[in-house]
Amino acid sequence: MTMDTRLMQDQQVRRYFLFLSALSLFLLLAAMLLCRGAAQEAKTMLLRHDTSIAASLSAQGVPEIVIARALTDTSVSFGGTGSQMQAGERLLTKIGVRPALETQFLPQLQNFQINTGRRALTLVLPACLILLGASLRFFLKRDALYQRAAAMIDSYAIGCFSCRLPQMGEGSLYQMFSAVDRLATMLQAQNDTERASKIFLRNTISDISHQLKTPLAALSMYQEIMENEPDQPDVIRQFAAKTGTALKRMEQLIQSMLKITRLDAGNVVFERQECDLYKLILQAISELTTRALNEGKILIMDRTSASDSLAETIVCDPAWTVEAVGNLVKNALDHTHTNGTIRITWETSPLSTIIRIADDGDGIAPEDIHHIFKRFYRSSQSSDTPGIGLGLPLAKSIVEGQGGTITVQSTPQLGTCFTIFFPNALKSCDTSDAS
Repeated sequence: MTMDTRLMQDQQVRRYFLFLSALSLFLLLAAMLLCRGAAQEAKTMLLRHDTSIAASLSAQGVPEIVIARALTDTSVSFGGTGSQMQAGERLLTKIGVRPALETQFLPQLQNFQINTGRRALTLVLPACLILLGASLRFFLKRDALYQRAAAMIDSYAIGCFSCRLPQMGEGSLYQMFSAVDRLATMLQAQNDTERASKIFLRNTISDISHQLKTPLAALSMYQEIMENEPDQPDVIRQFAAKTGTALKRMEQLIQSMLKITRLDAGNVVFERQECDLYKLILQAISELTTRALNEGKILIMDRTSASDSLAETIVCDPAWTVEAVGNLVKNALDHTHTNGTIRITWETSPLSTIIRIADDGDGIAPEDIHHIFKRFYRSSQSSDTPGIGLGLPLAKSIVEGQGGTITVQSTPQLGTCFTIFFPNALKSCDTSDAS
């Protein structure tokens, strides 16, 4: 697209150009009319001049044929012979008419000049005033637009993006405004991201410091007790065990916080692949079977898929999905009593995989069920159960980070069921490619 084409897309420039074109056409027509009027005036002046000469000569007795010949003979009027022209010039010089004579001493020529000047001024002056007025209006509107753009850009520079540059026109100027507006949108998004990152970092530091305060205080107390009772082996062993528990809790807290922080910051790239579903769930609960046995609780793995094939698969990141399923099973163990049952079931289809972790424990109160995925959330009914309140938020971040969903259904005193849904888009694509 050429520069002229871009300029003509601007509505204000286009209107100004049309105005100049119309004014130029008007001036051209006015000039033609002025020339035609000047020619008519010159004709009238010449006729009056010849009439005056003819009347004067006739009054002095000059024959009419001589007068007519003198006024109509073109050979004499437009050049004549050299002697004739010289004789005429000498005669005019004698009576004071010469080329250097001022116009004011030639009344007819002076009137012609005055009339022609008045006509030209009458036509040109209004046109010039209109041109100046329209140009002033055009440049004032342009200047107002530039000032508005400058004010907007200044507001962008200080981080205020509530206003936008005008986008109602076309042309180079508005294309520039559009580019600046896109830049402002990018800056706003970057500014919002930085602000969210700062808030996230501040909240994370606050959460970590708050959660570490309790085990650190306990460690300090245990250390002080052991120092004061050096001759009591039973006391030393008792509080050494408590110290180990507190250190384990701190390690668990730090590891969970690091994982969930990486997920929230978007630093984790999930490597989704097709995995054996049975082996994945078995790996997720491998470290929890001993705990369930020691606590007198039953872990059951039960396939509910209609397929008889043991080669059921899931499309996911295996390491992170094992973490999510393990956290849900651990949460079920935390809230299930002795002789309770935690049942893990799954079903697959060409489009999705569903995993359910159900228990017959205490359940979740209705007022708490909407908050259980918040970090460090602990309901009043779970104050005597282990955990730091990060397992469920971490599981939710892992599942949703892979495009899945996690839901919960619970009835107080009857139990809770968490459902994980994974789309098998990658698996279905592989199947279609193979076909």
